[in-house]
Amino acid sequence: MTAGSIYWYDFETFGGDPRRDRASQFAGIRTDENLNIIGEPMVLFCKPAGDFLPNPMACLITGITPQKAISEGVNEAEFIYLIHEQFSSAGTCVAGFNSIRFDDEVTRQLLYRNFYDPYGREWQNGNTRWDILDMLRLAAATRPEGINWPKKEDGSHSFRLEALTKANGIEHADAHDALSDVLATIEIARLIKRAQPKLFDYVYNLRTKQAVRRQIDLKSHKPLLHVSVTYPATQGCLAVVVPICPHPTNDNGVIVYDLRLDPETWIHLSEDEIRMRIYMPRDRLPAGLSRIPLHTIHCNRCPILTSPAVLSSKRAALYGVNEKHNKSHREKIMHSPGLGKKIENIMRSEEIPKPDDPDFMIYSGGFFNDSDKKLMKLV
Repeated sequence: MTAGSIYWYDFETFGGDPRRDRASQFAGIRTDENLNIIGEPMVLFCKPAGDFLPNPMACLITGITPQKAISEGVNEAEFIYLIHEQFSSAGTCVAGFNSIRFDDEVTRQLLYRNFYDPYGREWQNGNTRWDILDMLRLAAATRPEGINWPKKEDGSHSFRLEALTKANGIEHADAHDALSDVLATIEIARLIKRAQPKLFDYVYNLRTKQAVRRQIDLKSHKPLLHVSVTYPATQGCLAVVVPICPHPTNDNGVIVYDLRLDPETWIHLSEDEIRMRIYMPRDRLPAGLSRIPLHTIHCNRCPILTSPAVLSSKRAALYGVNEKHNKSHREKIMHSPGLGKKIENIMRSEEIPKPDDPDFMIYSGGFFNDSDKKLMKLV
């Protein structure tokens, strides 16, 4: 396949947990980088395994029953073989709507269960992955012109695919059908590209972890505008953050701090006190205390990072971003020697439960070595 293509895709699943629930349907369409469709769409159903019980609510939402998947589908091994064939074609950027957090996890689990390298297709042969959802959040917050943005009851933006297509007159007759969702996603991407071409190009070119790392300066601690679902929709899903330190156990992670909160309230605390303020559930925190807004930016998950200057003063005020406060709060961080090491120690001690079921050990067993990969190819 010609280099420089985008393969848009979507899964429907038998449940809402991308790591535990199984795929019921897949649809994919390839476009060039100008979003012109090239080739025919691929639609597949997947037969559910005999040891897996679909969630009835998922079947009601998608309309895909186990009986339909069994009668029209292929087994999981053939299902992922056909998908992997498309995803691993040289020069392919695999993209979707909320795909980094959901569909890509479904893909990784499918590859892992069926003896494929779960990560190779994301970077080998000039391949990449992308997700347009945070691009929409960036556009709504900083460059909303040219697009109709649906609102929720609290006045914040709704980023549901069905709401976006309806507000912008895009045909989307069968939401929760994989092919319909893929076509709708392509139309939304085209809408952004027409209305805000510079923003579209910037975000598309930011999709690799190398491009993301070039935005982050851990020597100068240059502030960045970070757009993510991490931040409340009422705050524009954004924050001006300062990078503090690399994540001690995740090579692709960088710890940042949301400059909305005055760090004076916590920078002098002990490691144990800070740990409690980071990890304790909000409803269990002592009265008057809030969570410390430290977040991990995952460079390999297509985060949106840009200059705070893209946020106009009017829109900054709308989302509770105060330049004067940000500068003061950053200076306090900068004049706290040893803070980075303290945070690294806290993050290093974080205990993440490790599953003992082999089906779910993708992130707890380390990377496959060369010997394992040779055996996997034989299988």
